[in-house]
Amino acid sequence: MSIVHNLRNTVRPARRRRGVDLSHPARSPLGSSVVNCVVYIDGVRQAGHSPTDEAVQLVREKQGNGFVWIGLHEPTQAEFAGVAELFGLHPLAVEDAVLAHQRPKLDRYDDTLFTVLKTVRYVEHDELTATSEVVETGEIMVFTGSDFVITVRHGGHGSLGPLREGLEAMPDHLAKGPAAVLHAITDHVVDHYLDVTAAVQHDIDTIETDVFSDHRGRSSDASRIYQLKRELLELKRAVAPLAGPLDQLAKESTPLVDEYIRAYFRDVADHLMRVSEQITGFDALIDTIMQAGAAQITVTQNEDMRRISAWVAIIAVPTMICGVYGMNFDHMPELRWTYSYPAVLAVIAVACTLIHRGFRRNGWL
Repeated sequence: MSIVHNLRNTVRPARRRRGVDLSHPARSPLGSSVVNCVVYIDGVRQAGHSPTDEAVQLVREKQGNGFVWIGLHEPTQAEFAGVAELFGLHPLAVEDAVLAHQRPKLDRYDDTLFTVLKTVRYVEHDELTATSEVVETGEIMVFTGSDFVITVRHGGHGSLGPLREGLEAMPDHLAKGPAAVLHAITDHVVDHYLDVTAAVQHDIDTIETDVFSDHRGRSSDASRIYQLKRELLELKRAVAPLAGPLDQLAKESTPLVDEYIRAYFRDVADHLMRVSEQITGFDALIDTIMQAGAAQITVTQNEDMRRISAWVAIIAVPTMICGVYGMNFDHMPELRWTYSYPAVLAVIAVACTLIHRGFRRNGWL
């Protein structure tokens, strides 16, 4: 993870650089999808401007001392066809890269690795509601060969520009080749997972505080908890499947990833495991909060029923007395007594007061 921390520290404000730049649609056969196309020789960015095929030829003339890095954003099938033909990319991988909506994976096609990563971004909000979007996902597809890296990004976030600039400030690491770029991208993505989980932790703490307070309606809490659980599930779908590909990159021997870079992939895998454990803990905590909220609703309903029952018992006393004396029989006790009316009222008041005090003592009122 120290490599990415160094990259962050060395990133400077974006500025126009010299290099093999095909981002201008007027001179680029790849259309407006191109973010950048740069040649690196021995870890150093090369100056000059060349079409993609000439950039590849320049790299291959160096016989393994350089590579070309092409960055694309949501290319169409037609825009990506030229790149696929130039680098001999497998049609299945090309289809996945163009259509997107893939789960994290690592596929090997002859001498090319095709890696799919899910990017995540925490969506800021003033207050978590039943319709709040908490996590936004995107995708980065990475084609890695012996002398090229092709990154295809989908979504409105996950820009690799700052990462590229940071790597260019570390030519010794960049000289390790395309595998070093693949490591930096995976490390960058997993770092963002950590940032998002920290922000989601704040939302969970807020929900937990609200559930155990009395200022908010219980139904509102339940809908907010459910929405947060759905967003957490989306985060889990982005993070969990990446464990397998990182394990392959860290442990399996391949000519494209040497032992030096595999050690860095092991570090990324450790951090991904930490994120996965956090998400599992969040999921269990949200389930517990939901159960606690449901239990609180039950307790509240029981308390309401006790209050209603207590008042029904109190009202039953005057109802019974008034009902007896309202039967209009000729022979009833104390009908002709002067103080009958105030005496009955007094009996009703005393009886109701005693019952009320009893219920208060037992916590029903």
